[in-house]
Amino acid sequence: MTVWKTSMRNFFAHKGRMALSAVAVLLSVAFVCGTLVFTDTMNTTFDKLFAATSADVTVSPKSAKADDTPQNGKPESLPASVVAQVERADGVKKAEGSVSSMAVTVVDSHNKNMGSETGAPTIAGNWTQNELRSMEITSGHAPRGPTEVMVDADTADKHHLKLGDELRTIAVTGDIRARISGIAAFKVTNPGAAIVYLDTATAQQKLLGTRDVFTQISVTAEPGVSDTQLKRNVATALDGPAAYKLQTQKEAAEANKDSMGSFLDVMKYAMLGFAGIAFLVGIFLIVNTFSMLVAQRTREIGLMRAIGSSRKQVNRSVLLEAVLLGIVGSILGVAAGVGLAVGLMKVMGAVGMELSTEDLTIAWTTPVLGLALGIVVTVLAAYVPARRAGKVSPMAALRDAGTPADAKSGWIRAGLGLVLTGAGVAALWTTAQADKASEGSLFLGLGVVLTLIGFIVIGPLLAGVVVRALSVVVLRLFGPVGRLAERNALRNPRRTGATGAALMIGLALVACLSVVGSSMVASATDELDKSVGADFIVQVGSGDSGRPVSRQASAAVEGAPHLAHVTHLKEVRAKLTLPGGGTEKVGLTAADPTYAQDLRRDTLSGELSAAYGKDAMSVGSKFAKRHGLKVGDRLEAAFEHGSTATLKIAAITSDDSALDTGAMYTNITTAARHVPADRMPLDAIVFAKAAPDQQDQAYKSLKAAVATDPTIKVFDQTDFKQELKDQIGQLLKIVYGLLALAIIVAVLGVVNTLALSVVERTREIGLIRAIGLSRRQLRRMIRLESVVIAVFGALLGLVLGMGWGAVAHKLLALEGMKILEIPWPTIIAVFVGSAFVGLFAALVPAFRAGRMNVLNAIATE
Repeated sequence: MTVWKTSMRNFFAHKGRMALSAVAVLLSVAFVCGTLVFTDTMNTTFDKLFAATSADVTVSPKSAKADDTPQNGKPESLPASVVAQVERADGVKKAEGSVSSMAVTVVDSHNKNMGSETGAPTIAGNWTQNELRSMEITSGHAPRGPTEVMVDADTADKHHLKLGDELRTIAVTGDIRARISGIAAFKVTNPGAAIVYLDTATAQQKLLGTRDVFTQISVTAEPGVSDTQLKRNVATALDGPAAYKLQTQKEAAEANKDSMGSFLDVMKYAMLGFAGIAFLVGIFLIVNTFSMLVAQRTREIGLMRAIGSSRKQVNRSVLLEAVLLGIVGSILGVAAGVGLAVGLMKVMGAVGMELSTEDLTIAWTTPVLGLALGIVVTVLAAYVPARRAGKVSPMAALRDAGTPADAKSGWIRAGLGLVLTGAGVAALWTTAQADKASEGSLFLGLGVVLTLIGFIVIGPLLAGVVVRALSVVVLRLFGPVGRLAERNALRNPRRTGATGAALMIGLALVACLSVVGSSMVASATDELDKSVGADFIVQVGSGDSGRPVSRQASAAVEGAPHLAHVTHLKEVRAKLTLPGGGTEKVGLTAADPTYAQDLRRDTLSGELSAAYGKDAMSVGSKFAKRHGLKVGDRLEAAFEHGSTATLKIAAITSDDSALDTGAMYTNITTAARHVPADRMPLDAIVFAKAAPDQQDQAYKSLKAAVATDPTIKVFDQTDFKQELKDQIGQLLKIVYGLLALAIIVAVLGVVNTLALSVVERTREIGLIRAIGLSRRQLRRMIRLESVVIAVFGALLGLVLGMGWGAVAHKLLALEGMKILEIPWPTIIAVFVGSAFVGLFAALVPAFRAGRMNVLNAIATE
């Protein structure tokens, strides 16, 4: 009980000093809980949607996939005659043929894309009674002919659509122009998909190319018939049930959920990873806080020991304070996490993904995990300072105002840090020597972890060296004030090292990713300059990536003036039978022969132009080596949905390239002979070459040719390079934004270290003020100390991160990205920014120090 009272008294006596550590715990726990609540809410939203939209039993083609984007523009379908077979099954109340396609673009009368900005699909289909499970018509009526269309209410509200407005649906077989006859609202939350409904005949003809097929059949059970029993009955009634996939409502919902699961899991674990980094940084803050509090209470601890408190009791007292800190920070963090999740939902709503707070999901495990993490991490961080407090000798404590440094432990720490750093460097060196990226990635991860831990452990040793060097360059320019700042930063190298290490972690990751991103852009740009001979690249924009180029757009490019040639490129799937008898499924790049001019590839043997001859192909060097292939060998290629051809290897291309690595080329006419026309994929990309001296005219004509489809983008080489740079830049901005949490926690660490350091040096500050140091000089001293600590952490982080990035580039070089580029503007900006971070962190501690009463400060024990 005495230990508990002592802990409570100390905790509330130093609540101001604990506040920033509590904020660090709060932020870390909030990020974890916010991530879990946000992703759980997304899961709940999609679960409700999938459950509401799924029929009692759904019949679909065996090969259909929930998240598949059809490369031929047409979803997998089944004969309309199957509807009659299903209707004959026992227990069937109603069977309806449904049409649904995501290979569409919907635009308004101003040619503005109605699709979501978040990447959610645009879906076109027919209106059926099954839609009433999840939708209700709120105005107008369902489409009754080819000139009418119905749109969902969310899309109508977002784009200010009303009854009578014209929409154009761009589908595989042509454009569908229709006026809005009705608006239907979701009964559950729509996460952002744009949906248009056509009449059944138009949907079949325009989306599937014929009126005698559907994409699926929705089956409603008679009262009292279970979904499982209905599924068995339908399977019995079907001719050749093995050709179809039958799913109950629960199974269909689970399948749709699984198709979304991988995306949600990636987002969830990525965000939790950044929360883990924030926790790691927070550990340094907590360790520093308790180390300094223990040092400041040395006399008090010594007195407790002198009157009979045992080491365990002192240890337990400090740990109980940590538990209290963890509890307070974690409880506030859980509450903040829920607020963060709601904020993320609002942000997603602003960009097009609607998530209702009615679906806000807080699983019981979320607050439990948040509390457990916050408390455990805080207690673990406080364990070493607590043990150090327990080891204080009563007589030494009563005799000395601070905890004496343990020289032996310092040398052991330095030795351990050097060993870990050396092991990490060895792992990184092994990574750089790897012949395969898959082999080197394991050593890269090991090297990153070991060097990071090594730098953290060796931090106090590095602090002594780096801070002295910085002092010569910066601090000593400020005369005696600068020397005082240097002495204060070096007074406790362990503290300076831990504070700098907290900032180091976030900045090391920023530097590493900057180097990797810049190197990828530079390598791709260089490869484009060397390899791409085409003047223009036409493809679907990044927001709709994965979609093929529509047939209309390809034809428009073909008919554009001022062009020397146009190259169509399609991706076809085939199963190759190898000389040894084995088989392997591969993707073949089927293109016009002019592709050899549009994308220059080095060949190790044979001529690439010959690969575009009749029944010929090329293979990549790695594939050829793996299977012992050479020019002249013949492979059987069983084309997906088509017939089998014997293709002769006419060239082996070098895989030492960042573009089209491992690609296998064949003539587009060869693929067309063996793949039925209705199964032939649409163009994945279209290349074009301008006629001599007509570059500008060709560019304008191409833009005009595809202007009716806002998803189709025309890039010249400059545009394409900028697009690559922008895509990587956007990804890096997201990562930097998430890393900002760790950097904020690190800044709090600098603030807390300075604040506690000022308290620790109260008497000293009073004395130097008494002998003539002005308030302005005192504040400058503290600011300089803060700046040198922040710059020290930045230097370690940037050096470490650039090293990681350079080694990671070695693995990228194995994939053809050979140029290493250090983004010096970013590195310099981060370095300069760290100095401003130091200035910002010192504002409050310096202000408080300047306000101290000199006599009271001198009288402080």
